Amino acid sequence: MSLAAHVVVRRGALTLDVELAVADGEVLAVLGPNGAGKSTLLRVLAGLLAPDGGRVVVDGDRVWDDAGRHVPAHQRSLGMVFQDHLLFPHLSVADNVAFGLRTRGARRADARATAEGWLDRVGLAGLGDRRPGQLSGGQAQRAALARALVGDPRLLLLDEPLSALDARTRLTVRAELHRHLGDYAGSAVLVTHDPVDAMALADRVLVVEDGRVVQAGTPAEVARRPRTDYVARLVGLVLLAGTGTGTTVALDGGSAVAVAAQVHGPVFVAVRPESVALYLSRPEGSPRNVWPLRLVTATPHGPVVRCDLAGEVALTADVTATSFAELGLAPGAQVWASVKASEVAVYPR
Repeated sequence: MSLAAHVVVRRGALTLDVELAVADGEVLAVLGPNGAGKSTLLRVLAGLLAPDGGRVVVDGDRVWDDAGRHVPAHQRSLGMVFQDHLLFPHLSVADNVAFGLRTRGARRADARATAEGWLDRVGLAGLGDRRPGQLSGGQAQRAALARALVGDPRLLLLDEPLSALDARTRLTVRAELHRHLGDYAGSAVLVTHDPVDAMALADRVLVVEDGRVVQAGTPAEVARRPRTDYVARLVGLVLLAGTGTGTTVALDGGSAVAVAAQVHGPVFVAVRPESVALYLSRPEGSPRNVWPLRLVTATPHGPVVRCDLAGEVALTADVTATSFAELGLAPGAQVWASVKASEVAVYPR
């Protein structure tokens, strides 16, 4: 592994205690809510914050440990991209990109030529003489990426690199960032609270909540089998915990859910909002999962209205705007919710 770290940081009520390892050519996304400790972790990896314990090893070299070893940030082989590009406003774009090379002793002409080559690679050819203030947000973030990669660092750290961009620019820059990360030979760590960024850019995902790793795996594994309510909500699922017996799961909060597969012991039940059907009266027939619930909130969500429901089972349902209007729904309405057993995902806790 190019990067191996155990980071312990105590800050007020938060204790961050995270272990991670990232191979050469791999992108690890650290995903979590605000205040989970993601940026603190990145600052430790960058050498900008001294942890309270642990170690940071890059390519076999200990750059920090609790025995007193500490390599300052400017002496580490790393590149960093921040949420706000943080380019020097008084330097040209090319000189910003060349800055790290110059501080390491490169001749001005050589550093400038290398920087221009990187500007061409990130789609900024011909803009090297401009000042950062003359660039768009997307162009400035591309320049920041070029600055991070120009020295061929062993470790690339990205702190919410797309969050300051508008939606259209974000799509374009995300696609370009994916291409550059695919060509990057070192270890990359991406911190984000956006599951789309994590799923689109990373080879593996580490989910951090309250300073602890709560789930790890490939993007597909995390999305398919979330293990906390936070992760489930991110990927558009409702997560329920219970105990399985045969084809029935007795939920920890009461009630029960029928499932299609035989299950035994502690399990998670995941329900997609599009699998939940709403009715004004109890549906006919004999659906195995049907509950009387109350509509709490209704929010437009793309082409559908997302309905949060409360009652013996807390669910979220996606219904079309037409159906929402035809049913005459509004917050506070009493409805019946039904879910087919075959559309309920269940897996061990």
